[in-house]
Amino acid sequence: MNTLDKKENLTAGYAAVQCFYWMAFGGMVGFISVYLLDRGYTNTQIGILIAVAGIFSAILQPMLAGYADRAKSPSLKKIILITLGIQLAFGILLLATYRSSFLLTGVFYACCMMIGQVLTPLVNALGMESINQGKKLNFGIARGMGSGGYAFVVYVIGIAVGRMGAVSVPIAIILITGGLMISILLFPFQKQQKEQTEETKQEEGNRAEGRNPFLFFLKYKRFSITLAGCVLVYISHVLLNSFTFQIVESKGGGSPEMGTAMAIASLAELPTMFLFGFMLKKIRCDIWFRISGIFFFLKSFGTLIAPGMRTFYGVQFFQMLGWGLIIVSSVYYVNSIMEKEDVIKGQAYMTMTYTLGSVVGALLGGALIDSMGVPSMLIFATCSAAAGMAIMLLSTQKAKSEETV
Repeated sequence: MNTLDKKENLTAGYAAVQCFYWMAFGGMVGFISVYLLDRGYTNTQIGILIAVAGIFSAILQPMLAGYADRAKSPSLKKIILITLGIQLAFGILLLATYRSSFLLTGVFYACCMMIGQVLTPLVNALGMESINQGKKLNFGIARGMGSGGYAFVVYVIGIAVGRMGAVSVPIAIILITGGLMISILLFPFQKQQKEQTEETKQEEGNRAEGRNPFLFFLKYKRFSITLAGCVLVYISHVLLNSFTFQIVESKGGGSPEMGTAMAIASLAELPTMFLFGFMLKKIRCDIWFRISGIFFFLKSFGTLIAPGMRTFYGVQFFQMLGWGLIIVSSVYYVNSIMEKEDVIKGQAYMTMTYTLGSVVGALLGGALIDSMGVPSMLIFATCSAAAGMAIMLLSTQKAKSEETV
């Protein structure tokens, strides 16, 4: 399709993209401990692998986003498809080395996770760029479908692992990545081409300036402080999600119970994401963004004090206004406070906070569990969430304008 009517609603197509993306992400991140523990890795080694994947993705995210920002670069759609092709290849290699190579298993899994994290800002930017082009697209509903897909896949993989073993994980990664590639191919996105006027030349100059991290953060000083708060709440989030299996075991459960808990958390996100368009009309995105920090703390603290699986299941509902809220409010927040030539870069930096949180959380989490046990790890997660919440409450700036969905 070469031309699109601006009145065409792209929500369904973009919802399929988000659904398959978060299914793939859930399969990789949610079951890394299950898979690698089965292959003989220790908690500390798992943490190191997650951290290495995070470090490389933190390097690649702004580089790839800066490249996508350029006027002469390929469209986001092409960049995402190429990246997915690489991820599919690593997924196949991961399956091929099952039970055959201890070292390569870790390397290929880390590569899959790295690419999955690199894709996050690009997938988000695909939707926001469509909105900025005047297309009709409800980001909140589409992202909600992503959480629905995440809930479905972690529940199914949890059962599959219990019945078929850890080999279910790489098989799921391959199948879902293939589905994501198809959904991207079918999504009708075109890069907007502009004539080279004085205005567009100035805009391109601003983009070049934005590719310099120092100049970017000098331009958005408060945003850099807010990012630090996001890193801290994400450290807590990563500790709870990368080591869910160990937490569930400490509460008396196993892999099926882990899948159920993760599914509950993902389903709890749906009301927030589906209703975010309405919520945004009532309260500015920066206020919702602040509120999300509070609920990250509540979930960490609730996980710490939960005496067993029933209470742990109940704690998952804090996901509704924690992760479920930040994942949509942050996208609109960045889109609101940034100049348009900086939006994709801003989205990448926001996503990079999750990546940095993954690095720190993974390194500390595995080591804390091996040396001091799950409770000590949960205490650290709660303290990190509390500090991040405080920074987000104080540093988040007022959105420039009212958003419409």
